[in-house]
Amino acid sequence: MSVWKRAGTAAMAVAALIVPAGAVVGTAGTAAAAAGGTVQGCPYGAVCIYPQNAGWNGGHPSLFYYSYGAHNLSNQVGTHRIYNNQSGGATMRTCTGYNGTGCQGYLSPGYYIDKDLTPINSITLQP
Repeated sequence: MSVWKRAGTAAMAVAALIVPAGAVVGTAGTAAAAAGGTVQGCPYGAVCIYPQNAGWNGGHPSLFYYSYGAHNLSNQVGTHRIYNNQSGGATMRTCTGYNGTGCQGYLSPGYYIDKDLTPINSITLQP
């Protein structure tokens, strides 16, 4: 099991998300997330990926995804922060294959993960 981290606090909880060793999963922990606003530059309703080894990158994600389904990734290597700012309980998954095959874990809204995207070729967003 992994440990979820709440950004800006020392609070921790046991995660129900399957993630590889060394991955960090957390929640943005802001009032904006609860109110349905932009968090760390990620618009409400989107899943955002931040540049390699940049954490929140000063609130400037490099990729934004809004629609349900599979989204293929290209040229994404090393550790990136992925933040799920979707609404209504929509989740996202990372997948080792293209077109949403070989998917793993679920990332719930309001949470982020720092993940090595080198073996990841797509992500999926689902209601």
